[in-house]
Amino acid sequence: MEYSPIYQNLHVVSSSPVKNKLFVFCIMLSLWVYMIYCCVGYCSTMPSLMVSTASSKHSQHHEEVHPNRTQPRLQNEVDLESGHQEDRLDSLDPLFGVSSRDLLNNENDLDSRGGEDWDEIRSEQRTLDNNVVSSLFNESGPSESKKLPQAIIIGVKKGGTRALLEFLRVHPDIRAVGAEPHFFDRNYDKGLEWYRDLMPETLEGQITMEKTPSYYVTKDVPARIHTMSPDTRLIVVVRDPVTRAISDYTQTRSKKPDIPSFESLIFKNRTMGLIDTSWSAVQIGMYAKHLERWLQYFPRDQLLFISGERLISDPAGEMARVQDFLGLRRVVSHKHFHFNPAKGFPCLKRPEGNSKPHCLGKTKGRTHPNIDPEVVQRLREFYQPFNRRFYQMTGHYFGWGRG
Repeated sequence: MEYSPIYQNLHVVSSSPVKNKLFVFCIMLSLWVYMIYCCVGYCSTMPSLMVSTASSKHSQHHEEVHPNRTQPRLQNEVDLESGHQEDRLDSLDPLFGVSSRDLLNNENDLDSRGGEDWDEIRSEQRTLDNNVVSSLFNESGPSESKKLPQAIIIGVKKGGTRALLEFLRVHPDIRAVGAEPHFFDRNYDKGLEWYRDLMPETLEGQITMEKTPSYYVTKDVPARIHTMSPDTRLIVVVRDPVTRAISDYTQTRSKKPDIPSFESLIFKNRTMGLIDTSWSAVQIGMYAKHLERWLQYFPRDQLLFISGERLISDPAGEMARVQDFLGLRRVVSHKHFHFNPAKGFPCLKRPEGNSKPHCLGKTKGRTHPNIDPEVVQRLREFYQPFNRRFYQMTGHYFGWGRG
């Protein structure tokens, strides 16, 4: 069958508008996808203010020793010239050459598993979306890469490390991994490339961070971090060691309700009042002994000591100190915090607007058991010389108990 010339001409004419419409549709689709790409790129630079549920509990207050002002009380209390005090401290050196007694057998807590309920998933998904879009368009722009951390929160357990990390993640110039890598104490044999791969991608000028509280009390960690980078900035969150020990025990009891009482665990010999320093809940609070190791590898000005108590009573003030220490502009301020009296600690909120504050979860801020006051007093006496030396070494008076 043959087509007439007239019919052929009509067919060509009718197909031409279809091609034109298809061409216009393709252009519009390309523009629409490009606009989405631009929006995603812009949003990725905005700080995440969403805080979900897992942190460490904290409590009291400290005063910073002014470098140009004498502190009579501090000088009197940190005077360790007494041979009796020196003998008490030095006699405990052998304890740090053996493993501590941990009732959970190094079982990870919520923080060690990364705090699944925090906004880590949201942050990682945002990075994934950016990578997918970038690969589709392959256009030049700010490039992200994974870097080894320039700053690490190294301790201490039950001091307030999770809260500090989440407060810092609000800052647009900080990117931090949510889970505790435990690289320098448990996974060092896996190598630095494995460690780097755990880190979030960062833009030029952003700081990569991680937190693993057990680093502070682990013997080999200072040398290993120094080998990675001697310029690493180190942050330590500390609190009253007596309160910290009770909080540590409370967490353990929440997982193993049948464990012995705090009073029976704290003593080697209760009649003689001899404290069992092999129990990790006690050993962690001997801050001065652990700090001696770190100062063998890092200068004092590379370590920042944050008060867990003050992180509750004045979070904006402590955050100002951290941001200055890291060389960052003070973005996180009092506008980001709302104190929740029911929970007993501050929650994060957007600085503008009426959105509901986001607080740490129910695993944080557990009610402590009632401990025999005589046992608490004996523990305070035990920690006194350690606290005094710690105040002297750090230049801060934290005001814990009578020490």
